[in-house]
Amino acid sequence: MLRNMDATSPKSLDLSAIVWRQPNGSPVACREKLKVLTENLEEIRQCCQDALEDAVLMGCEEGQVREVFEAIVRSIHNPYAKGD
Repeated sequence: MLRNMDATSPKSLDLSAIVWRQPNGSPVACREKLKVLTENLEEIRQCCQDALEDAVLMGCEEGQVREVFEAIVRSIHNPYAKGD
C-alpha cells in the first residue's frame, strides 16, 4: 500500500510511506528490514534515473525507456516461490 503518492511528480513517491506486507497480509514491522527495503528502493530509483538520463541524452524516446524498465521488473524471477 502506498500513501502520499502523486504519480505525476517524479520525486513524489515517499518510499518510507510504503506499508510492506507479509504473504499472510500482516505488515512487516522490523525496523531493520524496513530500512533495508527502503535503501534498496532508493538504489533502484537512482540506477533507473541514471539509465533514463543516459538513454534520453543518447536520443532514445523516454516512453520506450520506461516501458523497458517496466518489462525488466515484470521479468524478475522469485527464486523462493513455492513450486519452483
